[in-house]
Amino acid sequence: MKRAVKTYYEAGTAEQKKLFARLEKVIRDVDPHLEVGIVYGVPTYGTKPGRVGLGYWKGGVSFYPYCGSALDEFRARYPGIKTAKGSINFTLADRVPVAALKKVIRQALRRGRVGGH
Repeated sequence: MKRAVKTYYEAGTAEQKKLFARLEKVIRDVDPHLEVGIVYGVPTYGTKPGRVGLGYWKGGVSFYPYCGSALDEFRARYPGIKTAKGSINFTLADRVPVAALKKVIRQALRRGRVGGH
């Protein structure tokens, strides 16, 4: 783990770090070879434009697919999980729908590949 990402990770509470690690594992399960760095102040996996990010907020961890269209189906299927224009804001109490999140990750990462949208 790069120093800047490790420093970011360590700044979270124990509960946030647990959720962050779980979400990072879901990202790595989709593609274990993604590059990681800090983009827009948060750990980001992949390369522009095909990337996803994770960031702390007071209630948990936000997942950033950096594209709104990847979120439409997720929002419809999981209205109880808070979303914003470009993020899914997981609270510490939310159950993470892994299969649905992997679908969002794959769609977001495809944006960086030729022919991917």
